[in-house]
Amino acid sequence: MKALDGFIQGIEYFNSPNFNERPMDIKIDLIVIHAISLPPNNYDTELIKDLFLNKLEAGQDPYLASINHLKVSSHFLITRAGQLIQFVPTHLSAWHAGISSFKGRENCNDFSIGIELEGCDEDEFTGNQYETLVELVNFLKQEYLIGDSNIVGHSSIAPGRKTDPGPHFKWNLLKSSP
Repeated sequence: MKALDGFIQGIEYFNSPNFNERPMDIKIDLIVIHAISLPPNNYDTELIKDLFLNKLEAGQDPYLASINHLKVSSHFLITRAGQLIQFVPTHLSAWHAGISSFKGRENCNDFSIGIELEGCDEDEFTGNQYETLVELVNFLKQEYLIGDSNIVGHSSIAPGRKTDPGPHFKWNLLKSSP
């Protein structure tokens, strides 16, 4: 992997409007892993893209109608097939963490990089997703000098509010990678 100005080179990029500048002199030192499926337990990558681009149309789906007003994003999405897609450059703050805290620091969006895995609490993630995730996380760890203890799930920074990446996520695959 190679990055230039916060963009991973050679991957698909969609320009999400849901970001802001990071506070001055803040060190990026956290990676947050999420899971997303829209509607829940349904895998439709286009709906996730639409959500992050503020283009989500609810149609007849009550769940989509309940979230189509949200302004959210992530730096990266890894599809079920293992495709890596970027929505926000890493030097900017994506809106992925919401109300959150890590080691006494509030608003994790300010100092983290968000990675969404297309998935849910009830299902296993795919081998292709883990391959892409391990490569991306290893790259980000080197790029930003992030230690293993600062790679967490959304549930770790928003306990009681979030459960992702869920009970089926294989943390050992990340921890055992070089």
